[in-house]
Amino acid sequence: MLTATFPTAATGDDAMSEREIVHPTATIGDVERTRCDAYNAEVVDVVDVHEGLRIFRVRPDEGPIAYAGGQYTVLGLGAWEKPIESGPQWPIDVSDRRIIKRAYSFSSPILDGGGSPSVAAADGSIEFYVTLVPATAEHPPGLTPRLFALSPGDRLLVGNRAKGHYTLGDVRADDAIVFAATGTGEAPHNAMLAELLERGHRGPIVSLVCVRLGRDLGYLATHRRVENRWPNYDYVPLTTREAWNADTAAANYVGKWYVQDVFDSQAIDVLTNDRFDPATAHVFLCGNPKMLGLPRREGPGSDSLIYPQPRGMAELLVERGFTLDAPTRRGNVHFESYW
Repeated sequence: MLTATFPTAATGDDAMSEREIVHPTATIGDVERTRCDAYNAEVVDVVDVHEGLRIFRVRPDEGPIAYAGGQYTVLGLGAWEKPIESGPQWPIDVSDRRIIKRAYSFSSPILDGGGSPSVAAADGSIEFYVTLVPATAEHPPGLTPRLFALSPGDRLLVGNRAKGHYTLGDVRADDAIVFAATGTGEAPHNAMLAELLERGHRGPIVSLVCVRLGRDLGYLATHRRVENRWPNYDYVPLTTREAWNADTAAANYVGKWYVQDVFDSQAIDVLTNDRFDPATAHVFLCGNPKMLGLPRREGPGSDSLIYPQPRGMAELLVERGFTLDAPTRRGNVHFESYW
């Protein structure tokens, strides 16, 4: 069975089960000592895209973490930390010393204050693009409701090194590069884009991102700035729940367009100036597993692959002669599932 080249970047956020307070005698001093022992970074900025989507900038105590575009690390907060107040409320067990951790891809500001490409911020902070996974009666709060309660100056845990193989790798300067993402799956692509711009990449670069609503495009303004300065770059946002996607009576009705639709039509060839050729192109897929559409083998030892339906990007790209990454072989289709 073909598997992604690095572990899923989002697991277990809402998998915690409800707990009873079992040690009500724990003190605030105990909690502070645990924070001092466990946390190694500080929040320096929070960009509130909207109530369910934020960009966090975090500065590790030990200085910047070296990473390549596409890699990831972990963020963590104590189970004793109070989540943002939304939905059902739960008692907090201040004696629970577990750290709730989750892997996140490094995002990027893409451009520095002077408009030059920058994978990382000049102040040594690192950037993460986070969707709130709201707590429900069935699923008490995990990590993201606690992250969303943070403000500049607050402390948290950050992994001390970057991990993962979802990187630009052997991309050549004249190759056509296509990024395709859903939601916050564009985070690693932002870092990869900045890396390509720093290298002076000459080939066409296209970034597609599919979201529900236009307000979910947290980096839209930055991508438009990049388009204005680099003629080989195109940012293509796709929405699925705006009036022009669903209301046939709307004056600007266009219907729903998903990432797959762009590749299933001739649009991707136009966007890459007819350079969308397996010999000279790489595709990076990140986000919803339904968009990825990764196949499974028909049986043990079988070379026959079964693709999920409705078909995703993997099947569309293989039909066009592209090769999926595999554990022992790098292809020209690279992928990461966000859950």
